[in-house]
Amino acid sequence: MTGGPVPAAPHDPSSCANKPIDSQPFDTRPCHLGEGALWHPERQQLFWFDILENRMRSQKDGQALEWQFDEYHSAAGWVDHDRLLIASERGLWLFDVDRGHRDLIVPLEADMPETRSNDGRADPQGGFWIGTMGKAAEPDAGAIYRLYRGKLEPVFQDITIPNAISFSPDGRTAYFADTARQVVRRQTLDEDGWPLGPATVFLDLAAEGLFPDGAVVDGEGYLWNAQWGAARVARYAPDGRLDRVVSVGGRHASCPAFGGPDLSRLFVTTAQEGIANPDAAQGLVYQAGTGIRGQAEHRVIL
Repeated sequence: MTGGPVPAAPHDPSSCANKPIDSQPFDTRPCHLGEGALWHPERQQLFWFDILENRMRSQKDGQALEWQFDEYHSAAGWVDHDRLLIASERGLWLFDVDRGHRDLIVPLEADMPETRSNDGRADPQGGFWIGTMGKAAEPDAGAIYRLYRGKLEPVFQDITIPNAISFSPDGRTAYFADTARQVVRRQTLDEDGWPLGPATVFLDLAAEGLFPDGAVVDGEGYLWNAQWGAARVARYAPDGRLDRVVSVGGRHASCPAFGGPDLSRLFVTTAQEGIANPDAAQGLVYQAGTGIRGQAEHRVIL
């Protein structure tokens, strides 16, 4: 998930060897910075954030839902049917969906008003990874933390725009990106979900002019990466080969999530940020049938 002065990529999705999969709007409420898409597997409900407008949104049975906060919020995981873990610029919170009430679990850089939360996702072991970044995307001002059974620990430092936090189905590999550096990295994990050895480069997208944003891994172990400025989500094989592309109407694709009854529908947030005079396609949430089953989002164990 982005949110800084990253230029748009001059990329033509039609250049992919496979014909791009088209998408349609899922929610037509525009977001300034749409991010943090999460499909709740028990509620069968999509949640997402508009970071710069301090809000979380959802839909349920065709009804548009919205929760307004007093600070930036960016990402979520699910704890049980009624509660989410949500990340804000100064903490991780337990949020009751039906009551609209949140309780602080642990502070997150609460003594650093110049930073905010960004990309986050739960791992198969029940931990929750959350990235932070400078509010003006200052170089190396961010980090990635892991909340595991109530304790928050840093796992990576000196990141400008943390994104693409996602996990292989067996829980032994994590992915993450620094959007500003145009690189997605792969990290081996131990049995408890902690980093084991150094991270390695999985994708170096600089030569293609692409900026990796949010990502999710499907049930076959392929990574789906939203690419800021490229109006697309790209699916990559475990060996880094480009497999296929989903096109979206919003130029700044920011975060994908698999959902729907069989987890084969891809939802994608987009953003208006950095677009002068955005048209009606910018900032919407899009959806596309993929024919490929994603992973159910993992439960956060507190």
